[in-house]
Amino acid sequence: MKKIILLSVLVFLSIQLKAQKETKPNVLVIYTDDHRYSGVHALGGEAVKTPNLDNLAHDGIAFTKAYLMGSFSGATCVPSRAMLLTGRNVFQLQGRGFDIPKEHTTMGEMFKKEGYHAHHVGKWHQDFGSLSRSFDTGDKLCGKPAYLTDQYRMPYSDWHADGKYVMEDVYLLEYDENGNVKRRPIAKTDKRGPTATEKKGPHVSEVLADASVDFISNYNKKKPFFHYLAFPTPHDPRQAPKKYKDMYPEDEIGLLPSYMPQHPFDNGHIVLRDELLDVWPRTEEISKRHLSDYYSIITHLDAQIGRVIIALKESGLYENTIIIMAGDSGLAVGNHGLLGKQNIYDEDGVHIPFIISGGLIDEANKGRREDAFCYNLDILPTLCDMIGIKKPASVSGTSLLPIINNETESVRDYTYHVYRQHQRAYRKGDYKLIEYVRAPDVSRKRGDFISGSRVTQLFNITKDPWEIFNMADFPEYAEIVASMRNEMKQKAKELGDKSHDELANVDFWKYY
Repeated sequence: MKKIILLSVLVFLSIQLKAQKETKPNVLVIYTDDHRYSGVHALGGEAVKTPNLDNLAHDGIAFTKAYLMGSFSGATCVPSRAMLLTGRNVFQLQGRGFDIPKEHTTMGEMFKKEGYHAHHVGKWHQDFGSLSRSFDTGDKLCGKPAYLTDQYRMPYSDWHADGKYVMEDVYLLEYDENGNVKRRPIAKTDKRGPTATEKKGPHVSEVLADASVDFISNYNKKKPFFHYLAFPTPHDPRQAPKKYKDMYPEDEIGLLPSYMPQHPFDNGHIVLRDELLDVWPRTEEISKRHLSDYYSIITHLDAQIGRVIIALKESGLYENTIIIMAGDSGLAVGNHGLLGKQNIYDEDGVHIPFIISGGLIDEANKGRREDAFCYNLDILPTLCDMIGIKKPASVSGTSLLPIINNETESVRDYTYHVYRQHQRAYRKGDYKLIEYVRAPDVSRKRGDFISGSRVTQLFNITKDPWEIFNMADFPEYAEIVASMRNEMKQKAKELGDKSHDELANVDFWKYY
């Protein structure tokens, strides 16, 4: 009886995917870093070339209104990954998301419990205890305990089942005089900063793709696998091999509609690392250079993802593999005068690509687009329902299977977004309200200070997706502003919106 139920779930009920074997499907989750929605050509239609990601979208289902809920840290990738891996919203994480407590079941733990072999490759931003309990094996771990801010000098660690990762075991990969890749220990003389080129050593995206291809090509276990492939790109430094940079001449780059030389007001976090990557104002030349670099590292990343998909197909595993591709956040790269992702504008901060693809999607559903609201924390419960796995009790995200099965058009009628103690946003229907406050802050370098501005923005985001025209101050929109403010306050109470920033524990609503 259980086998019959499982098989009925595996064909996604009304979506009528291809008939399955008796084994559960493999699951590959590809997570990219600072990769906004319009950073996939097939989704945003921009000039960036992403043929392999386009193929995933053409062969799968893309959710066009997928979002990061927000962050209490300038490193938005931290809570983003915590939400993806636990299926919990930003207010339900432990602190800012750096640590995942044992009572929050991770995606890897869930799959292991269901008889999967769990394998991790790439970036890890949470605690090492949650890493070790989430996976059986891993390769080329990066991001911790060392980071050099250089895509050609990425410090790597081998897998340690006990979760003990120390600087003494970290290594770099470099080319020797014969062009062979050699590993050496990281040294105190290895300074931070993007100083290397493709002549120095292999690019991190290539190294991680190599590790993923190796895992897939040599997989011979009877168990299905859960493979989490976490790239640290296209996060800055936006380095890519010359042939990819040459694809995007800076003087030919077209700036996007929301380009501005400077953000019109202090949004509460204007002074931080991401925004110090270049000088103010962001001239057209500056923004074109950054956009050229962004597109080039995305296209290089896309080529590496293509190699992973080829390995799946050549190994014969593709037909029984569910592929999830998603980005962890948006990125401004010149939009609204910003460079980073420390905001809650759509493309600049929270709008992410999210694609469900793989060999289980039948012809009738390839290339499908769904515009229902969803968050990255909905990925875990969606996978549970797709495969027939019981959702862990700690998961609060919402399954998207009813949308996939055409049982409903949506599972959420709004989205709510947060950035630290300075910004909140509420999206419903055609409109998006963003509220900013002036509030206390603290940093280890600056000490105590006050930042931000009391500003209201209202966008008709259906007609104005780049959030250019602020309607909040026009009398004819006063009722809409008032209505959305009231609704946003109510949702804040329902969600339990309160600060999770251990450094600056300040409540947005106290200053609203």
